Amino acid sequence: MNDIFVIELGTRHVLELSIVVLWLGMFLTKKVNFLSEFNIPAPVTGGLICSLIVALLDITANIKVNFDLALRDMLLLIFFSTIGLSANLRLLVEGGKLLVIILAVATFYLVIQNSIGIAVASIMEGHPAYGLLAGSVSFAGGHGTGITYGKLFAEQYGLNGTVEIAMACATFGLIFGGLVGGPIAKFLITKYNLKGDKTESSETPNPQHKSKASLVNMDVIINATFVIALCMGIGGYIHEWLDTKGITMPLYLPSLFVGIIITNLSDLLKIKKTEQYINAIGLWSDVSLTLFLSMSLMSMQILILSHAIRPLLLVLLLQVMVMAFFAYFIVFRIAGRDYDAAVITAGFAGLGLGATPVAMANMRAITTKYGASAKAFLIIPLLGAFFIDITNAFVIQFFMGLPFFQ
Repeated sequence: MNDIFVIELGTRHVLELSIVVLWLGMFLTKKVNFLSEFNIPAPVTGGLICSLIVALLDITANIKVNFDLALRDMLLLIFFSTIGLSANLRLLVEGGKLLVIILAVATFYLVIQNSIGIAVASIMEGHPAYGLLAGSVSFAGGHGTGITYGKLFAEQYGLNGTVEIAMACATFGLIFGGLVGGPIAKFLITKYNLKGDKTESSETPNPQHKSKASLVNMDVIINATFVIALCMGIGGYIHEWLDTKGITMPLYLPSLFVGIIITNLSDLLKIKKTEQYINAIGLWSDVSLTLFLSMSLMSMQILILSHAIRPLLLVLLLQVMVMAFFAYFIVFRIAGRDYDAAVITAGFAGLGLGATPVAMANMRAITTKYGASAKAFLIIPLLGAFFIDITNAFVIQFFMGLPFFQ
């Protein structure tokens, strides 16, 4: 048996490779008509190619590549801090009705996801906990939630392979969340001849800002960076304090909340945000999002999918098919059947199968091509960054409390 050669990629090398991966995705998007036509995010394209190469190295040459993803985790904090700094409560109130409606729809879909997973697990004579792992735990919840519940189910029910199944489902969802959303929105936009407002900025997390983009300088970048660092620092202390009280939540949520408080407190105190500052926050948002996705996709353990694909193939395909149907025929219509609804649909697909960054990447690919959508960039980030995690926790606990689960 050949010895295994391990390549350890540190933080610097991961950053360098993620930029190369992103460039590759951008290059292919320009050259391959299918990718641009169906709005496949560049980090998804480049990241998938990289992860496939890493898998081939493992299979053919016994070369394993390990990634230090500390920087990726920090980029996630930066991204959600910018989302919080862009959450204007006045606009939230204006779009509150639709947010409540989409939240109700998303909660209903979590029930559908878990029902599908448990039904397939029952057919295969498996424990219903496996069904939850192949439902909203791993798809809407992502890798972090999947690992948490995977360990819980292993301890509580004595099940084997729960973490591996959760990782496989979350990885599969991350891939298809970035592949399904763009084409669905494209079909809707083409079918109904929908148009966005290309005079609005689609590059910043504040797409409701209608002025033309203005240049930023070093002072503005430093100021924006300081505010983002403030969100991350205070958010980190809040997370540690909540942890001592037995309250568990993703690390990025406190940073998001701090950002919301800072931006709305400044509005209350009539502290004016310059156009350059808004653009600087937007640049940080775009950079952190794209690099986060590049790092996430390129470091995916594709072999985990290959090892678990046979028993999970049915449920995984069902989840993708049902999401595509639900987003196209239900979410779009409930959201208003207009351009904003199409962008929301793309985000919903990314959110339901992958994670909030995937939803944002889907919407960014659409709005860059067709025009901005203030409503979508207000609703989907708040839904994915906060509300969906809370409702998902309640839905999971509801299913775990059912008689057949005991």
